[in-house]
Amino acid sequence: MKKTCLSVLFLAAWGFAQTNEELLNAGKNPENVPMHSMGYDRKSYSPLNQINKSNIKRLVPVWNVSLDNELGEQGQPVIHDGVMFVSNARWTYAIDAGTGKMIWRTAVKFDPDTPRVVCCGNSNKGVAIFEGKVFRGTLDEVNEHFQKNFWADGMPVIPPTLNRVEKFLQFTDRKPDEVIGPCPPANRLATVWNVAVNGVMAGCRPEYMPILLAVIEAIVDPVYKIEDAGSTPGWESLIVINGPIAKQLGFNAGQGVMRTGIQANTSVGRFLRLFLRNVAGFHHAPEGADKGSIGQSFLVAAAENEEAVAEIGWLPYSVDRGFKAGDNIVTVQSVVAISAPTYTGSEKAVEHAELIADVIGQRACGYWTAIGMVYSNWHPLIMLGPSIAKVFAQDGWSKDDLRRYLYENVKMKASLAERYAYYCGQTGFRVNNYVKQGLLPPVYGESDDPERLIPVFHRPEWIGIMVAGDWGRNQSKGYVSNHIQGPPVSKAIRLPKQWDALLQDTRR
Repeated sequence: MKKTCLSVLFLAAWGFAQTNEELLNAGKNPENVPMHSMGYDRKSYSPLNQINKSNIKRLVPVWNVSLDNELGEQGQPVIHDGVMFVSNARWTYAIDAGTGKMIWRTAVKFDPDTPRVVCCGNSNKGVAIFEGKVFRGTLDEVNEHFQKNFWADGMPVIPPTLNRVEKFLQFTDRKPDEVIGPCPPANRLATVWNVAVNGVMAGCRPEYMPILLAVIEAIVDPVYKIEDAGSTPGWESLIVINGPIAKQLGFNAGQGVMRTGIQANTSVGRFLRLFLRNVAGFHHAPEGADKGSIGQSFLVAAAENEEAVAEIGWLPYSVDRGFKAGDNIVTVQSVVAISAPTYTGSEKAVEHAELIADVIGQRACGYWTAIGMVYSNWHPLIMLGPSIAKVFAQDGWSKDDLRRYLYENVKMKASLAERYAYYCGQTGFRVNNYVKQGLLPPVYGESDDPERLIPVFHRPEWIGIMVAGDWGRNQSKGYVSNHIQGPPVSKAIRLPKQWDALLQDTRR
């Protein structure tokens, strides 16, 4: 199997400000050429003015050096602190830019099975420099380096070459060095640049860039509490996408919506997990801040089936979140548990509601309701299959009607809520005490009987409802929130001015 020789700016994924600054200002300092084309705008222009129309005829060679390579040259040199670095299919050189004297060279090593003639011959597109290091490597070497340094998720990644990153940057009007926000606990800065880098690594397509930026805007919002993303319950971030962009970019909203296998859903979900590792610092213990006792993971972003929503006469989940129908919206929230698949079958909405209340409400959500009571913040999400949602709509139920039913009919013993809270570390929690303090509504304290039934869902409006999945199956599922950690945060997806033209170019 052919191995491709690549030059990769490895550590740019981390977003160190002092390092990015030099790269982002490439072309402004003519003493150094730290990247190809003199900067991200690819103007290949130097502000030096010593050479002009009047003296160009006097130019003469000062030095020359053989690169000892019969396979062809395609790599552009980069220059840093007076040293020129150039790479080809045989060697990587460090050359004194003033004298032409070779400082060092290292051989490019190929496996014995590497073809000697491929397309236009073996070639190398040049090196990358970062923090005093020069990077060059095969695809296998790049991935080995990433894994050793905990910069990946245990699976192979796409090397974030400058060329690949630049393609992502074309799909936003925002500057690469724009700071989106800090990412605790590591407190590194999320930037447009490192969003693109991690998007490349995750296997995203460049046109996903506006979605990736909205995802990171959501998680750096202080409301989201990203600092708790490595807490012991091991909650996972769930992405929900609304708007025409989901269909434009090929997101699956139907059968197998939460399965891996569709590039858009899978790579965007993987991107967030990589970003949480590489920028926020949620590595496995003891190297990082991820303290999930057992943990869980699902590397899939969900898209709502808005065609089904329109057909049954409901409004999209994004409208519940405060936006207009037709807006491109990303919502990110925590998920600490997932219910069993809930099968319901009837022409009556109430019969579907009864089973959803039992399987999703009572069994999946019941345990965590106590913690929601403690923190007065809890946002479960119910994903209804389209055929189930249609029955509700045809029977005259709105989403608010379903929310109200669940609030009024899903209940548990007060003593059991206190017991669950105890085992979750809230040893002093008492339902009636919280009612007296105004932290719970009066309905929770109607008596002192520890066996009285109290609502599992604290507020009906906190229950999220979306429609997705297989039209031909009568299945729904519940995604249980933690509490104040990772509540739903929604952000508008900002498209570049030339969105339609850029999207068309990708499809040629």
